Formats: sequence, C-alpha cells, structure tokens
Amino acid sequence: MGVMLKMPEDTPGSAVPAICIGLFVAFGGILFGYDTGTIGGILGMKYWRKQFSTGYINTKDGLPDVTSSQSSEIVSILSAGTFFGALTAAPVADVIGRRLGLIVSTIVFTVGVTLQAATTAIPMFVVGRFFAGYGVGMISATIPLYQSETSPKWIRGAVVGAYQLAITIGLLLAAIVDNATKDRQDTGSYRIPIAVQFAWAIVLVTGCLFLPETPRFLIKKGRPEKAARSLSKLRRLDVEHPALLEELAEITANHEYELSLGSATYIDCFKGSPGKRLATGCLLQALQQLSGVNFIFYYGTSFFQNSGIRNPFAVSLITSCVNVGSTFPGLYLVEKWGRRNLLLFGAIGMAVCQLIVAFTGTFAGTTNLAAQRVLIAFVCSYIFFFASSWGPVAWVITGEIFPLKVRAKSLSMTTASNWLLNWAIAYATPYLVNNDPGDANLGAKVFFIWGVCCFICILFVWAMIYETKGLSLEQVDELYAKVGKAWQSPGFAPSVSFQDVRDVGGNARNMSLADIESEAVRKRSAAYTEGQNPLGGKY
Repeated sequence: MGVMLKMPEDTPGSAVPAICIGLFVAFGGILFGYDTGTIGGILGMKYWRKQFSTGYINTKDGLPDVTSSQSSEIVSILSAGTFFGALTAAPVADVIGRRLGLIVSTIVFTVGVTLQAATTAIPMFVVGRFFAGYGVGMISATIPLYQSETSPKWIRGAVVGAYQLAITIGLLLAAIVDNATKDRQDTGSYRIPIAVQFAWAIVLVTGCLFLPETPRFLIKKGRPEKAARSLSKLRRLDVEHPALLEELAEITANHEYELSLGSATYIDCFKGSPGKRLATGCLLQALQQLSGVNFIFYYGTSFFQNSGIRNPFAVSLITSCVNVGSTFPGLYLVEKWGRRNLLLFGAIGMAVCQLIVAFTGTFAGTTNLAAQRVLIAFVCSYIFFFASSWGPVAWVITGEIFPLKVRAKSLSMTTASNWLLNWAIAYATPYLVNNDPGDANLGAKVFFIWGVCCFICILFVWAMIYETKGLSLEQVDELYAKVGKAWQSPGFAPSVSFQDVRDVGGNARNMSLADIESEAVRKRSAAYTEGQNPLGGKY
C-alpha cells in the first residue's frame, strides 16, 4: 500500500495544477476560521466589554460587561447569516458559476467586516456580523463544491480536507491577533483583529480572477469546448488527448443520464437516492457541530476564565495550535484509512475525551491546579481527534456524495444544516454555562452533552456513511445505486460506465444501473459475435 500518497502509474498528465488550485481555493477557509475564532477573544477583552456595555455590571469583577443574552446574540447572529448564505450559494453557483460565486461571496463578507470595524455599539456590530456570516455561509458551501469538481479522484479527499486545515489556520491566526491586542485600552483592541480580515478577502478575490471554472459546471451549462479547455488546464493534457476526452465523455454521459431521469428541483433533492444522501450529509454536518468543537472556539476563552485558569488567552492559543497540527494527519489518513474508518476513530476518541473533561470538572472541580491541567489536556486531546477526523472529513463527504444535477443545491443544504446547529449552539451556550440569574450554570457539565452526541456519531457513521475513497464523482453514483447498506460499501469496485447508457438507448430511464450494465455488456457481446469470426476475419 505504501506510505506516500502517489498518483496511479497509469494516470496520464499531471495532478499538480488541480492540487494547487484546490489548495488555493481552500484559502477561503481562513476567512471562515478567522471570523469564527476572533469573536471568542473579543468577548474576553476588557475594553470591548466596557465599550459595548449597555449598563450591565458583572457581579464577578464589578466591571461593565455585556449580558448573556447580548453575548448570545453577537456570537450566534454570524451563524444565522451563514445559514441563509449557505442556502443562497446554490442558486448563485448554478447561475453564475462556482468561481464567480466565490468572488461575490467574498464581497458580501467584506461589507460585514466594514460595518463591524466602524462601529462602537452593539446594534451595528450585530448587523455587520450578520453580513459577514452571510458571505462566510456562501463561501463555505461553494469551496468544497469547486474543489470536488476539479480534483483528481485519488487525492480528492486530501484536497477538500485542506479546506478544514485553512479553517484551523484561520482560528489560530485569530487567537494570535486577539492575544496581541487584548490589553490595548482603545478601539484598536477589537478593530485591528476585525480589520485584518480585509487582507484575507483581497487575496481570495485576486486569486479567483485567474482560476478556471469547473468542467462539470461548464458541461451542465452546455459549454463542452470550454469544459475541455478547463479540464486541459487542470490535468495538464492537450484538449485532444484520449484520456482527457474519456474523462470529459464520462462527465457528459453522467449528466445526460441524470437529465434523462427528470429536471433538478429542490424537491428532487429529497427523493430516492439523492434524498438518502441529503439526509446523510445534513446529519453529518449537524453532528460535527454537536460534537462541541465550536463551544471551545466561540466560548473557550470565557470558559477558561470562569474555570479559574490564569491566562485563558494563552490556553486558547494552545488549543488553536493543536487544531492546526492535528489536521495534517487527517489529510493523509482520509486517503489511506478511508472516510468510514477515520470518522469512527475520531468519534470514539472525542467521546472518551469529552466525558473525562465532564467528570473531572463535575467531581474534582476546576479550582485546583491538577484538575485544570486534566481539563486542558483532554480538551486538547479532544481537539486532536476532531481535527484529524470529523473536521476535514465532513467537508470531504458532503462535497462528493451528490449527483451533478442536484450537487450545488444539496451541498448548500448540508452546509446550512451545519450553520443551523452552529447558530443553535452559539445561542444556547451562554445560558447553559454562565451563572447569571436564570442561567443553567452547567459549567464543565456541558461536556456531558457533547460526549453523548459523540457516541451518537459512532452509530451514525456505522449505519449511514458510505466508503467513497478512490472513486470518481460519477462512480459514487454507481456506489449508491448498487450498494444498499453503508456497512457493505468498503471494497466496492465500480464496473459500469455512464457512456454505456448511450448504448442502451431510450429505455435507460426505466432501468437500474445494474440493468444498464448488463444490457450494455450484452450489446457489446452481440456486436462482437455478429462482426467477427473466431479466426479473425469478418463474416
């Protein structure tokens, strides 16, 4: 099997252009991660809390502060914006394309950043976070779509997983900048971390101006010549090369087969095999959030403060470093172990770590040094298991399991489900963990909730996640057509070409893929028998 990820020897051309393009597009994850991570540090800044306070005094330190409801609104409004942004991404990506969709998304994001940087009061700050979230939501649905439609199948998982790596880098950069400005006693304490986001937006928009559109989108729009030129750039092959023509023909045949089954509406996303895949993608993204990771990155600084840890900003910086470093093994293992095995490994590890943190905080408390060290150690261990599995693999799977005709719509809905749960957790968490009047004051007990959800993740992976490692996007369609149970999918070997559909003719609409394959084989056999005798001459 080997240690390195190598391009199959019989694959012509080069994967370098597609990999470089996919990795650059992943840069959009920095916008996602940085914007998500920076608010946790800002909420912990004394100057910001004083500046944005509307008269509430924190009973713990006697200083002006924002209330739990205000914190909840400020953090969760971003996720509300991302929910609607993710749903908007589908029509935008299907109408103007994946590349231009990224550019439009980033422009919307910069509007939100401008509003946040300009204000000194909560109302406009909230509006700015909504628009920033709207742009992030569009970006988060479009990037995996673009990567999946351009990457070679043998390394698609690692390329799409790089999006999660960029998110973790964004979270780390946010922690670094927040830590550098937290002690400033002027508006620069929060305006500098916010304004840094302009740099990420400029880099992404500038790069997107030079990227090719995806071949699958161009085929969908009836532009085969442009699709051939795009695929030529991605594979570094001449437009007349047999391998390029074969790949393009398979994409075209798959699209024509899907169109023969009917038009693609949002209702079609919920029917039959696409509906099964949509349920898988939505549950996968929802459970990724319910594992508790964004509790740590949204409210980690405040949680560590309330736990008595002396330098909560430093601890948040440590957790962000662990998050980045742990993503690299995931990019390798997603192609070596496969999607199912890596998700199972991660879910088991996360469940154990979350429950240890919960038991430690509940029964040993968080005021003594030993308990604090255990809490920090197992929070970091949890982040390792998440970042090496559920972090990148959720985006990989949702980017590759949907048919072309509903891919943008379905991917936008799975991403929206991620953000819907993200919003719910961001909104509810202050009420769950804080000790203000009327709050649940769970503290470390909240990790019991995340731990139970991680056990649900184990069952979900076994029952619902198909193994798609090494398959082209068209072969994933064959997998779902032929394999009825997820646990039967490891070891699946594709055997049908969508170009066979053309050989079968008009009856394909009413036939399963297995029937189409049998009919195509029969026709080829009949053509051989009629046209050639055993001695090599023609009849």
